[in-house]
Amino acid sequence: MLMRMMGSRILQAAPTLLGVATLVFLLLHLVPGDPVDALLGEMALATDREALRHAMHLDEPLAAQYIHFLGGLLSGNWGQSLMDGRPVLALILERLPATAELAGCSLVLALIFALPLGFWAARHTGRIQDMTAMSFSLFGISIPNFWLGPMLMLIFSVGLGWLPVSGMDQPGSIVLPAITLGTALAAVLSRMARSSWLEAMSTDAIRTGRAMGVSEHILWWRHAARLAAIPVVTMFALQMGAVLGGAVITETVFDWPGLGRLTIEAIQRRDYPLVQGCVLLIAVFYVLANLLADMLAMWLDPRQRKA
Repeated sequence: MLMRMMGSRILQAAPTLLGVATLVFLLLHLVPGDPVDALLGEMALATDREALRHAMHLDEPLAAQYIHFLGGLLSGNWGQSLMDGRPVLALILERLPATAELAGCSLVLALIFALPLGFWAARHTGRIQDMTAMSFSLFGISIPNFWLGPMLMLIFSVGLGWLPVSGMDQPGSIVLPAITLGTALAAVLSRMARSSWLEAMSTDAIRTGRAMGVSEHILWWRHAARLAAIPVVTMFALQMGAVLGGAVITETVFDWPGLGRLTIEAIQRRDYPLVQGCVLLIAVFYVLANLLADMLAMWLDPRQRKA
């Protein structure tokens, strides 16, 4: 039953992925500017411009260009970068490990802070501990990455000299970018953990256990924690896609050589095939993160398998 439900969700994700690819294709064709001008310049000879336009299939109808685009995606040929002529997919795969490292550290950091903070707030609900914890979470949600990153650089790099300012070559280079990217995620997860724990503690099962004399420690950490884990894990899976999208700003601030910085560089150079590939991959990660969240929710909560 579970495997059939998961297979159904995977099949449902296929049209979404096709829609994402179509939307990326159409949006980039609506962007003002000509990729031929970006590559050759406006003073290029007409014959050279037409030859390049033919090689890139830009002289064909939009429907034919779309067919070439989908065929390239399925075959692994995502086009060539306009600036250096290298395959788009190769450039993306070259930068992807740095982004994966940053996203992974940010997610781990968020979990380390969010779960204890959420439990602490739930355990002391309505008290000063709860208000303090939720104030910190509100602080984390409200501050944007493009402000938090430079502030951390000014304090810990320029002021104290403890950590590198940018790049990923020096020891400790990942600390400030991971904190910048993981702060908002930790804030969201801590609030979710608090509300989920409180909701779990108000269920009939917990009240029955308390009436039977089960200790509060066991109720909180064994029984309520299992119920509270379902929405927290689901939210964590959803935030995986958001972390990859937020890496665009964080990598630019800290000069981190990942996929986000590559996307900004491609936009600045008007490298349309590379922009198309980067945006498409980020969008695909969002879709896959939602699929992962659905599958985890079904695995953790048997009630959802009957939906």
